Amino acid sequence: MMKKDGKENTLAKAGTKEKQEKKAEKSKEETKKKSLAAKEITQEASASVKINKKKVNAYKRRQNRLGYLFMLPWIIGFVIFTLFPFVATIYLSFTDVRTSVRGWEIDFVGMANYVTAFFKNTEFVPALLEFLTMIIPYTFVVIIVSFIIAYLMSKLTKFRGMFRTIYFLPVIIMSGPVMSQILDANVSEHMEEVSRYDGLFIMNMIESYSPQFAHTLGGVLDELSVILWFTGIPIVLFINGLQKINPSLFEAAKIDSANSWQILWKIIIPMIKPIALVCTIFTIAQLGTYDTNPVYGLIKTATGNMSGGLGYAATYAWIYSLIVLLIIGAAFLIFKDRKEKKRGV
Repeated sequence: MMKKDGKENTLAKAGTKEKQEKKAEKSKEETKKKSLAAKEITQEASASVKINKKKVNAYKRRQNRLGYLFMLPWIIGFVIFTLFPFVATIYLSFTDVRTSVRGWEIDFVGMANYVTAFFKNTEFVPALLEFLTMIIPYTFVVIIVSFIIAYLMSKLTKFRGMFRTIYFLPVIIMSGPVMSQILDANVSEHMEEVSRYDGLFIMNMIESYSPQFAHTLGGVLDELSVILWFTGIPIVLFINGLQKINPSLFEAAKIDSANSWQILWKIIIPMIKPIALVCTIFTIAQLGTYDTNPVYGLIKTATGNMSGGLGYAATYAWIYSLIVLLIIGAAFLIFKDRKEKKRGV
């Protein structure tokens, strides 16, 4: 009996082992099937993603072609009327251009025009310095006044459109003849009296510390009415930028007990910096093309001189362009976001 029981136990144990092995094999087969199915699904998904990427890339290429097609008239105009004259001006600045019976005569003279402009011409360097002393305070006043007016107008609830129209009217009226008449009248007033602010106590105090700064400030105040004519487009740009700021930022700042001054310096000014940069570049370019710019007057006079003035005009224009680019570069540095460097813990 004992032997029979031992045989039955061994047979039972062998049966259970076989069952376990069969179950393990089945589970392995099921895992293999699942893995194969998962691989097929991933392959199908990757294939569909590749197809979608191809469609998206094809759509982007088609949109880019349409965009370049719409830009083609502007690109052609830019190459013909801006890029080519710009390159030609660089070449003409190294030449002596004269008119004769045979037509235009162009002789390469190297750096002679630049030497004449900086060391022999008694008008160019003073005009360049006068331009620098004019463009910096004028641009500062235009940007600050435009931002203040735009900030105040953004707070209005009534007659906002009427005030926008009033401040934008000078841009429409300020055509060439009208602006020339205003500037000529302003110059004639300056010839009659040097400055109407010389007798003020504050101006005398400033002059005692810095005569040059007092002279610049007096010139800005004397021509403040003319400077305000250049604030139309910057005001519109600032209003547009102020309206795009999310109002929830102001609400969150007020919940955190921030006052109006803190909201101005911590929220509005940092978010309006890109608009201020655009307004600065626009103002520099706008002021540079009017008769208030003495270098612009020299360029026009030299351009009208057909007996050898075109080379000097190109030299003046190229030097002036470099100075303006340096000023714009300084504006980029001023309005650049200064991100604090993360310190390692």
